[in-house]
Amino acid sequence: MTVGELCSSTFVSLIRLNRRFGPLRKPIRISNPSIFSSSFSSFLSLQSPRRHIHVHKVLAMAERALNLPQSHKHTNRLAREHSPYLLQHAHNPVDWYSWGEEAFQEARRRDVPIFLSIGYSTCHWCHVMEVESFEDEEVAKLLNDLFVSIKVDREERPDVDKVYMTYVQALYGGGGWPLNVFLSPDLNPLMGGTYFPPDDKYGRPGFKTILRKVKDAWETKREVLVKSGAFAIEQLSEALAASANSNKLSDGLPQKALHLCTEQLSGSYDPQYGGFGSAPKFPRPVEIQLMMYQSKKLEEAGKSSEANNNLKMVLFSLQCMARGGVHDHIGGGFHRYSVDECWHVPHFEKMLYDQGQLANVYLDSFSITGDTFYSFVARDILDYLRRDMIGEGGEIYSAEDADSAEFEGASRKKEGAFYVWTSQEVEDIVGEHADIFKDHYYIKPSGNCDLSRMSDPHNEFKGKNVLIERNDTSTMASKLGISKDDYLDILGACRKKLFDARSERPRPHLDDKVIVSWNGLAISAFARASQILKGEAEGTKYCFPVVGCTPSEYLEVGEKAASFIKRQLYDERANRLKHSFRNGPSKAPGFLDDYAFLISGLLDLYECGGGTSWLSWAIELQNTQDELFMDREGGGYFNTPGEDPSVLLRVKEDHDGAEPSGNSVSVINLVRLASMVTGSRSDYYKHNAEHLLVVFESRLKDMAMAIPLMCCAADMLSVPSRKQVVLVGHKPSVDFDGMIAAAHASYDPNKTVIHVDPSNKEDMEFWESNNENIAMMAKNNAATDKVVALVCQNFMCSSPVTDPESLKALLQQKPSLPV
Repeated sequence: MTVGELCSSTFVSLIRLNRRFGPLRKPIRISNPSIFSSSFSSFLSLQSPRRHIHVHKVLAMAERALNLPQSHKHTNRLAREHSPYLLQHAHNPVDWYSWGEEAFQEARRRDVPIFLSIGYSTCHWCHVMEVESFEDEEVAKLLNDLFVSIKVDREERPDVDKVYMTYVQALYGGGGWPLNVFLSPDLNPLMGGTYFPPDDKYGRPGFKTILRKVKDAWETKREVLVKSGAFAIEQLSEALAASANSNKLSDGLPQKALHLCTEQLSGSYDPQYGGFGSAPKFPRPVEIQLMMYQSKKLEEAGKSSEANNNLKMVLFSLQCMARGGVHDHIGGGFHRYSVDECWHVPHFEKMLYDQGQLANVYLDSFSITGDTFYSFVARDILDYLRRDMIGEGGEIYSAEDADSAEFEGASRKKEGAFYVWTSQEVEDIVGEHADIFKDHYYIKPSGNCDLSRMSDPHNEFKGKNVLIERNDTSTMASKLGISKDDYLDILGACRKKLFDARSERPRPHLDDKVIVSWNGLAISAFARASQILKGEAEGTKYCFPVVGCTPSEYLEVGEKAASFIKRQLYDERANRLKHSFRNGPSKAPGFLDDYAFLISGLLDLYECGGGTSWLSWAIELQNTQDELFMDREGGGYFNTPGEDPSVLLRVKEDHDGAEPSGNSVSVINLVRLASMVTGSRSDYYKHNAEHLLVVFESRLKDMAMAIPLMCCAADMLSVPSRKQVVLVGHKPSVDFDGMIAAAHASYDPNKTVIHVDPSNKEDMEFWESNNENIAMMAKNNAATDKVVALVCQNFMCSSPVTDPESLKALLQQKPSLPV
């Protein structure tokens, strides 16, 4: 067999594996392209540890400390960019280009390979590789002499990242960031990996050796490399743009997929520490959503025991996460993930997409249980965003870094420096209640990162403490002979003192880029919080860092964020979005996730009391999404518009990971929109949703755990008649506020809330154009002194009710079967 034939057969088999088991994020420090040529196998070898942190923790953990740039000896083209990540590399000696024709032309002119490096501004190991390699003069000379080097911010260009991450994952079994890939001048991949150490160590080649070897291979085996790269892209394109072979899902598949996903997740549940899977643990909200959804379905089917078992797993997991160090107890919000099984020591970066999704699942938990433990955590997340992550125009920023200096003027950064404490610091800052606080948060003079052998295997946090709650609040209060409220007040006051002290520390880097998709997730959470949190009892006490604002303030935050996007990132003439904003809109167009996640957020804004203008915009965006991304013949949505020839793959993404897939969210959006409009447009939305699901039918059958939100979406589409709650009355008004809060008081993902003010011209014109039935209901139930609610399902509507408690009672009734 020739090298090329070996490449082809191996690649095809790996594509099959990838399609079967789904996209992975297994970190590889060094990839193994031995299938390309025998010369490569002598210096590269594949490593495939389970998830991102541990492969890198094996690598010299002392290297966590990063040097801060001290001068600008060099300045390259990236100084002209807006991306925080690209600007971080603007003073490397590497002659970086941004992604674009200038770089491609230079590679063709010089007839050299491209070195493509992809990362993001809060990526710890991206920082490490910058300090070790990209700031090194010797490495820079190799890159400048032998390659054209391109830097890409994966958050700014997810389309470019998707192409080469998919290649690395499919071929080598995993991936992560930084993502480093060598390309031919026509942009086909030659080989790639993630983090490369600078020098040869432990019998493995360093980055400098790899650069020389790639150049040698380019000169001696170019034809094989180029052909294999082109073949890889061809196979990926075919595999990841699958088409539906019919317009109808198999009978019963949604229910089977939901059951299978629940079964698979339950099998991975950790009964000791909560969560699904082993360390490192990621708070993957789509898994929580699936388990909650199935619990609700089981409860409605009279299977209370099974429903409660599912719900217990979810609630215990959420409790463990909130009490663990993955939760920032002092400032609010959640870190990216926990390196250990007990949610204790996190990777400290904070991402907006986590905050929006986690706030929503804690809100759902409060709706289900009425326990303010969950509503307080939701508030904690949203108040963190309001305080630290929102710009003057209402825009919501992307992320905060894991690394920061330990003190002003320090020459090095360390991961977690902003968040960890010594026992003495706590005593000095907190004062008289220090012992109570230290007992509650497991703070010790020797440091507390000792709960698991995975928490701190290299003693980086020796003598440091990551706050974690290990004791029951009521039990601790009882031991002290004080009330629970007084105990919580003491903890809140202590947290405020530590927060004030922490505010004097050097802050982690803030990535103030505004990403439409992530803003959409946050808008949804702010909108839903504005109604769900009205379920908290009057007089509820809040402790720092929870502010305790009125819920309606959260709706204002969501509307301001949506207004910023419409003002700065939406072309009203072309009806198109841009992907991101920093000092102006990005060059990149809006991608599928931007449209899908924003539409979802706009639907929540409307359903939670916002004007019909948000609903109109959602419909407008859905039309544009269909125009730009839909495969009208094959079904489903591509991730890109397909208008940029430098982006070699158009992928139909289905994996629900740290973020849900655009296709999963789109099905839910289509189901929701179909329940708001009538006639052919409603049928059109439903048809597109089902056609999309057929594309991923094999995944629903065989690998449901990879697509939990799509499993929920498939079931939502299969529900014979979605419940509609129609509110008719003057808004805004006290009565309207009470009724819309009642409409959102209970957890029910298969419910649509519609509100109409018969005296509002904009409202009536919208409904007369989109749903004459709703317009007629508004006219027939108009009352000057009250708000009327009707609950409609199975082509029947309840008798009108005019008080919140009656509406709550109606919504808590179990659904009846269609006649």
